[in-house]
Amino acid sequence: MTQQLAGGADGAPGPWARWGWAMAVVWLGFLFFPLVGVWESDAPAAARAATIAAIVVFAVLYVLGFSVVPERLALGVLAAMALCMVATVPVLGVDSLGMTPYLGAFSALQVPAPAWKWTTPVTAVIPVLSLLGNDDFPAFFFILVWPIIGGCTIVRVLTEAEMRAGATRSSLALVAERERVARDVHDVLGHSLTALSVKAELAARLIDVDPDKARAELESIQATARQALAEVRATVGGLRAGNLEAELAAAPRVLADAGVETTTVGDVADTDPRHRALLAWVLRESVTNVVRHARARSVVIELGPRGLSVTDDGAGPSGAEGNGLRGMRERVTGVGGTLDVSAVSPGTRVEVVLP
Repeated sequence: MTQQLAGGADGAPGPWARWGWAMAVVWLGFLFFPLVGVWESDAPAAARAATIAAIVVFAVLYVLGFSVVPERLALGVLAAMALCMVATVPVLGVDSLGMTPYLGAFSALQVPAPAWKWTTPVTAVIPVLSLLGNDDFPAFFFILVWPIIGGCTIVRVLTEAEMRAGATRSSLALVAERERVARDVHDVLGHSLTALSVKAELAARLIDVDPDKARAELESIQATARQALAEVRATVGGLRAGNLEAELAAAPRVLADAGVETTTVGDVADTDPRHRALLAWVLRESVTNVVRHARARSVVIELGPRGLSVTDDGAGPSGAEGNGLRGMRERVTGVGGTLDVSAVSPGTRVEVVLP
């Protein structure tokens, strides 16, 4: 639990893990009172020496339990401390219960789950034994003991709740990262494979009528395949970010291979720098959809400070929303923007408006 209370997100020990023993040492000052009680006792010297030795061992176990003893042995340390406390009873009597707060604090903070949930209440009940046949035991002891044990219990409960919340956040972050990689790989492969398919069809048509141009298209296919492989590797590694300028330059070439004329209104400088990576992904996926599904002859790409739009004169939207469009929508809504896919006469308009 020491490590749990202050370990960093990277697993490195935090301040509590390094200096918890120092906090334990500070609280040992309260053992001065049972030591004084032993010294002033009328018990034989041997009994007093044994009692002092038990208190010293108790203190050493307490400090070691907060510093070097592994968590799996904490329950054994707690039992040994309890035996040391019992060993002081013949000399100290009911005053031995003054060591109870140490047991409660150690149980709440160090004993592993689920054992701490029963050892802590047990240590909290022990002081009640002082009421058996003793009317002079000071009431302030109960005012001191139970708040200490209760406070340590609250710390443990809140710490475990934070750990569960951290685990949930880590799990959600892992799911989000998987979805990001899936979207990115889909966008990269969808666009690249579409371009490869278009170029291959064009090369097949040209191989008899214009071998030189067909050869150029085959070389372009090789370059596109190498680029796609590099992009997939970078995407999986989380290194690739969309480049709007590169996508804006590549879009007319890809569309031209499919026989689609491109008109661009505005340029990269007109867009918000914060959203250019996102707009690059949207443009890439929109161009891929035009080549795959639109059967268009022309496309108009418009860029502005609030986003972009891609309008074609093709067949118009039809069918259910696919993975590409769904991925685009998730990206856009993730930054507080909106994506609208609407039918125009003729064709389809994809418009992204960002905050």
